[in-house]
Amino acid sequence: MIFSNDNGALLAQRQGETLRIEAWGKDSLRVRASMNAGIHSQNWALTEVPERADAQVEIWEPGVWEKEMVEPATKNAVDSKSAAVQIAAESVLGQNGCGVITNGRIRAIVNWAGVISYYKWKEDRWTLLLREYNRNYGDTLSRESRCLKIVSREWKGLAGGENYHLNVKFESNDGEKLFGMGQYQQPWLDHKGSVLELAQRNSQISVPFAVSSLGYGFLWNNPAVGRVTFGKNYTEWIARSTKQMDYWMTAADTPKEILASYTAVTGHAPMFPEDRMGLWQCKLRYRTQAEVLEIAHKYQEEGIHIDQIVIDFFHWTVQGDWKFDKTYWPDPKAMVDELHAMGIKVIVSVWPSVDRRSENFEPMFERGLLMKTERGAAQTYDYQGDCVEIDPFNPETREYVWKVCKRNYYDYGIDAFWLDNSEPDLGVYDFENYRYYEGSALSCSNLYPQMYSRIFYDKMSQSGDGTVVNLLRCGWAGSQKYGNVIWSGDVPSTFEGFRDQLQAGLNMGLAGIPWWTTDIGGFMTDDVNDPDFRQLLIRWYQFAVYSAVLRMHGDRGPYDIPPLDDRDWGGGYLHTGQPNELWSYGEDNYRIMRSYYDLRISLHDYIRGLYQEAHENGSPLIRTMFYEFPEDSNCWELSDQYMFGSQYLVAPILYLNQFQREVYLPAGEWKLTSTGEHFSGGQTVTVDAPIEYMPVFEKLQA
Repeated sequence: MIFSNDNGALLAQRQGETLRIEAWGKDSLRVRASMNAGIHSQNWALTEVPERADAQVEIWEPGVWEKEMVEPATKNAVDSKSAAVQIAAESVLGQNGCGVITNGRIRAIVNWAGVISYYKWKEDRWTLLLREYNRNYGDTLSRESRCLKIVSREWKGLAGGENYHLNVKFESNDGEKLFGMGQYQQPWLDHKGSVLELAQRNSQISVPFAVSSLGYGFLWNNPAVGRVTFGKNYTEWIARSTKQMDYWMTAADTPKEILASYTAVTGHAPMFPEDRMGLWQCKLRYRTQAEVLEIAHKYQEEGIHIDQIVIDFFHWTVQGDWKFDKTYWPDPKAMVDELHAMGIKVIVSVWPSVDRRSENFEPMFERGLLMKTERGAAQTYDYQGDCVEIDPFNPETREYVWKVCKRNYYDYGIDAFWLDNSEPDLGVYDFENYRYYEGSALSCSNLYPQMYSRIFYDKMSQSGDGTVVNLLRCGWAGSQKYGNVIWSGDVPSTFEGFRDQLQAGLNMGLAGIPWWTTDIGGFMTDDVNDPDFRQLLIRWYQFAVYSAVLRMHGDRGPYDIPPLDDRDWGGGYLHTGQPNELWSYGEDNYRIMRSYYDLRISLHDYIRGLYQEAHENGSPLIRTMFYEFPEDSNCWELSDQYMFGSQYLVAPILYLNQFQREVYLPAGEWKLTSTGEHFSGGQTVTVDAPIEYMPVFEKLQA
């Protein structure tokens, strides 16, 4: 390995690979490697100018490692728990020389074979955090397995181009817990032992940032389709098509500090506007201008203020026209003006799919503004039409779509856009068959939802009309800075689905996405009259009151409402769901939802403070227990309760006919908000949970 100091970055070269490690923000390192001519400058998620750091680069000659890292008398001594491992590795790291870069509390050591080890400075000792997995002749730190010929960074060239299939392996740390990574529909909060696809799908959101219980954060800064395996034997990151390896790592003592460092380099969420912290009203689907106004006036008569009303899909003529069907929406400007007079914002659904019947299809197709297929028919989506999705990586596409949507929506006064199907939703998730302006879908498609959102964010933020808040079904690392409220997708209306959403929301927060929400009651319901569904709806609604965005939505069966006309296109032909307003589920349920609506409004100032924290340091609104109580080992085991900010401990009811549950209270004094009863922390208590109440404890000031 040839080591050098490249203007404060550690450069290492061996067997055609160039490795570059440099300081990138406080106590953080960015690590890139390439088998091509050089390191490219694409920053992907690392869009913010990092805090200045004075990194120290050293080239240790053979034998220096033992003196610098093992001898307890030195300033660089390793903690006693790691010492035996370090001594076993000394012959490789020390006797053959190594490159070292130190930035504050994080240090990387690269041995002569290119294997990287990461350490954190803690309590006057360097503690091993993470080490690459290598089982090759003479290269290994685990001599028993060195005949396997497994290298830590495996590059396999793809035929006909400069991209590689990249496999990067790390040693697995026993007892480590891993969180974040975006949203996966599974019941586990801790990802250790999981295999996660790095790809976007409806209700699956890949945000490849992991928070470790050992005190580090790890960003796989690569939008390529791939996979990560957090195995017991090793951790493996795979990019199926990429030009280079790129990841970022930070060291800190608490998850809150890790999130602060991560959002400092990927971007902070804007300050959420106060006039959208209340109730958002939506259903599948309001079909006419008159219906929207009728619902808005009904809420006004009931004395309930809705902050925003949502006009869902197929209000248009055909997909890709991006305009109201005048048959059912004769005067959108007058509708918006009337809603604005009631203090209600208006959000309208936009899909990235373009039907061949659309007036925009031919001009976009001819100008190369749509996705391309590598083989077969030029079709990528087939719901209610023969469609091809737009290519938002192309700046001309972004300009074209914005001009159409501005003319047909924004100029009417529409306040926000519901950017649905933003993964994008594909007829078949056959990623190797699609291509974008940026390159093959395999190499970049995880960035699609973020680029789609920027069609609207970039132009709207330039208008000076206030904070941009758009609703999306997907995102990627750094999406928090583009005004994205991300919801969990088309999830089933079951208690099992509800339990999965809690894990999804907590992990999205730890992946740096604080503006996260769900369809209250789930999206897919067969029968709104089923008492089990209505119980689920109430429990989900209670949870939603203690989350970032309170939003009524769902596809409510049975489908016995006839279409408005017999055309096979336009705003009248597609089905709609049953009513989905607060009063739609009977008087008893309305009373409960109304009381929780009042509670949400009473929490306005508190919620504003939580949004301020998200804006300033990346803290999510719904937080894992260990986020607020990292010193409490019990909190690292809890996945069925959470903190809403620092003051409220929320224990959602996640099972049918559950009217009592256990809740763990960390140290301190707590008040059960439903009864006013006080409890001392450091214990598990059993509390009642009648349908009218979800257990919530308020942390009392010492």
